[in-house]
Amino acid sequence: MKIAGLQNLSLVDFPGYLAMTVFSQGCNFRCGYCHNPELLDPQRCPEILEEDFFSLIKKRRDKIEGVVLTGGEPTLHSDLVDFASKIKEIGLKVKLDTNGSSPWKIYELIKKGLIDYLAVDVKTSFAKYHFCSGDEYISDKIEASIDIARLSAIPYEFRTTCVPEIVEESDLCLIGEIVKGAKKYCLQQFRPMITYEERFKKIRPYAPSKLNHFKTILEKYVEEVEVRGV
Repeated sequence: MKIAGLQNLSLVDFPGYLAMTVFSQGCNFRCGYCHNPELLDPQRCPEILEEDFFSLIKKRRDKIEGVVLTGGEPTLHSDLVDFASKIKEIGLKVKLDTNGSSPWKIYELIKKGLIDYLAVDVKTSFAKYHFCSGDEYISDKIEASIDIARLSAIPYEFRTTCVPEIVEESDLCLIGEIVKGAKKYCLQQFRPMITYEERFKKIRPYAPSKLNHFKTILEKYVEEVEVRGV
């Protein structure tokens, strides 16, 4: 897998565990508000060799309990299953962060027991997904990933970065219907410091009160709703 960056220790990315975060190179989406735009361009990030990564986590085995696979989009990498398997062999737990565009890769990882926690991004209501992806069939893939998560036996969460214009109250109502019955949903505050498109740096984030209002909307559909970043 092409590794573009590492965070040696995270206390928040993997609920309940001390973890190392692995940022994979490349993404099939082009979200204008993306806060990791350097991961989209192979020229902007030096690649970290897999052998160096595995050498590092073996040395840190007594300091971490898990590894978060994020990006970019990890499911784009054909060797993701093998990569996750090697991490599990070391005795560490694995969390996958994904945009949900590769449902069958997610299914394979779950079926083989290679991930212990799954986080699926739900960017906005399906009618607005063109803001993120040019794939006209992407909503079917996202919905399949949502269903796979809900039917799995592993802990999971759905999450949305609440970007004004991209995510509005009407979108949250539509999303609620899609994820109805889910166990956990996370609403994340938008931070315009670093973005893929310059125009998003000028967008003012929602007030915390607005995010809490969004929370009350989703609580009609989901067991637990969390607001992050406020």
